[in-house]
Amino acid sequence: MINEQISAPQIRLIGEDGQQLGIMSNQEALQIAEEKGLDLVLMAGNSSPAVCRLLNYGKFKYDAIKKEKELKKAQKIVETKEVRLSMTIEEHDIQYRLSSAKKFLMGGDKVKVSLRMKGREQAYVKKAIEIVKDFCSRLSEFGSLDKEPEHLGRNIFATITPNK
Repeated sequence: MINEQISAPQIRLIGEDGQQLGIMSNQEALQIAEEKGLDLVLMAGNSSPAVCRLLNYGKFKYDAIKKEKELKKAQKIVETKEVRLSMTIEEHDIQYRLSSAKKFLMGGDKVKVSLRMKGREQAYVKKAIEIVKDFCSRLSEFGSLDKEPEHLGRNIFATITPNK
């Protein structure tokens, strides 16, 4: 609330530089704000008396929006990227997927390693877990194993979190 929107009869007024100007009536505070060419802004309406501050409301609003944009820009959203392996994967393909996973981890994203078993491959769950563990161990300098390889249905999953 600003200026005439404030309905409190008594106001504790704070100046533009942060100093206390005392407790006064609403009309007196509005008059002081008008003389200085500033706005009277309600900071704490629940307190007794209500706390108001003298400031340039347009600039205050602009600075608040600018600060909010800066905070959003500084946030890093961590995504989860997936690397898929198979039971019959060759060394060259593993190297290619390792380079992709390294790129994801260096970028600050988590990597989900998945291996899907088809048909008769489902009888060799231990071998599939070994393949996933070997892949994860090769990435140990870029990230740590967040979740041990687990077997769910036809799939083996593991999650790698990037190192700080």
